[in-house]
Amino acid sequence: MSAVADILMHAYAMTPADCIAWRQRLDPRDLRLLREGGKVAGTLVSIRKGQWFGGRSVPVVGVGGVGVSPLHRGQGTATRLMTRLVQEARESGAALSILYPATQPLYRRAGYEQAGARYETRVQMSALEMGERSLSLRAIESRDEDAIAACYTSVARFRQGWLDRSEFSWNRVRNPRSEPVHGYLVEGSAGVEGYVYLARRPLKDLKQELALTDIVATTPAAARRLLRFLGDHHSLGTEVVWYGGPDDPFLLMLREQSYSVKVYMHWMVRVLDVVSALEARGWTPGLSGSLHLEVTDELFPENQGRFVLEVEDSVARVKRGGEGRLRLDIRQLGPLYTGFQSAASLRSVGLVEADDASVQAAMALFSGPQPSLRDMF
Repeated sequence: MSAVADILMHAYAMTPADCIAWRQRLDPRDLRLLREGGKVAGTLVSIRKGQWFGGRSVPVVGVGGVGVSPLHRGQGTATRLMTRLVQEARESGAALSILYPATQPLYRRAGYEQAGARYETRVQMSALEMGERSLSLRAIESRDEDAIAACYTSVARFRQGWLDRSEFSWNRVRNPRSEPVHGYLVEGSAGVEGYVYLARRPLKDLKQELALTDIVATTPAAARRLLRFLGDHHSLGTEVVWYGGPDDPFLLMLREQSYSVKVYMHWMVRVLDVVSALEARGWTPGLSGSLHLEVTDELFPENQGRFVLEVEDSVARVKRGGEGRLRLDIRQLGPLYTGFQSAASLRSVGLVEADDASVQAAMALFSGPQPSLRDMF
């Protein structure tokens, strides 16, 4: 692990204490090392999880902590590391791989492309006085974790791109690396109706910023109660910050547009298996149609060639063959798949070749809310 720590300190400007904390949080089974010349040349973390598309959880491998030894940079080490990772991920049965890029060219060489974003939302505490205190609010206890996970899932499955969280992801919500977090939940007649995890960050002039690692509500009353709870901190702070999508429904409950929403970082997707990825996700109920694809993939011959996608009753079937009317590289299939870019947009910049009928069919089939992520990994 000393070699891994040395790589991380150089790649991410981490301190020795940061590396120790990182190691303690990591399941050793998720660590991948690339050895060259008998020494550790590169490292990354491979995390199995799910990602919600069309109301169904698609098996994915999340990638984090990618780093290369200073002595091995500029020699293709990172490309070899990522190539082996996507090969392993496909063999494990994952349909997709996702990551947050520090640099895009490396990951594009491995077949990744921008496919969604993590948005930062900032709200003035003074705007959160909802006048709602009817529901009970209390501190979260360990016995509440299953109910909270169910509460999250009931919302996340309808948020395009959100994680079907593994224990790794929940640990980041409840125990982020750099600051203590406190959790509170709202209870109604049906049990847990919402919750929030927050950290208090000191600012200048003795004020605080409330940084939320998660906030979810399943009823209007729970949403108002949580917002009022956050607003009750206005004498101590100025802003509340959380992460998610560009269309956060909490913002519709505010009286004025006293908030800002901006892209924090784009995330990238690599389609590992064309057939399983298309068949694993959900599709708009009542929508049916077909699409003739022709895909190029330099790494996986199994993804290469023509496919016919047929969607009916929210279920997709993919078979080999067809006319290949919509032609694209495996990279461009990522943003099309998530709904981040339409077929028309991709065609307009030369990343897709297709006739108008195929473009319209693709736009209908892959339509939906903008894909986003709340979690980092």
